Amino acid sequence: MNNLLSITTNATDQIKTIMSNAPDGMDSVVIGVDKSGCSGYSYKLDFGNSADLKNFEVIIQDGAKVLIDPKATMFLLGSTMDYKNDKLSSRFVFENPNEKNTCGCGESFSI
Repeated sequence: MNNLLSITTNATDQIKTIMSNAPDGMDSVVIGVDKSGCSGYSYKLDFGNSADLKNFEVIIQDGAKVLIDPKATMFLLGSTMDYKNDKLSSRFVFENPNEKNTCGCGESFSI
């Protein structure tokens, strides 16, 4: 799926950094969406082994491999994943055109 998720250069660089210290057997970052937070849903990132995760969308960009949980596909369609680093925090952020609302802290969203 070509326009499921765009990944910025900052995000691919951070994924490669994270994967250089990943546990043995892990070759990718898995993106999912969980029901949680005050707005309803939150993004979830974890390590994954692409050989073990069948039916996941695979995005390989600039040497970074990202797997999309099939249950998260409808939530992420058309989104952009970025990595932001400032004085107070560093984290992956998602610009998601499907979001209708977000909570005040930005940790959860609703569709």
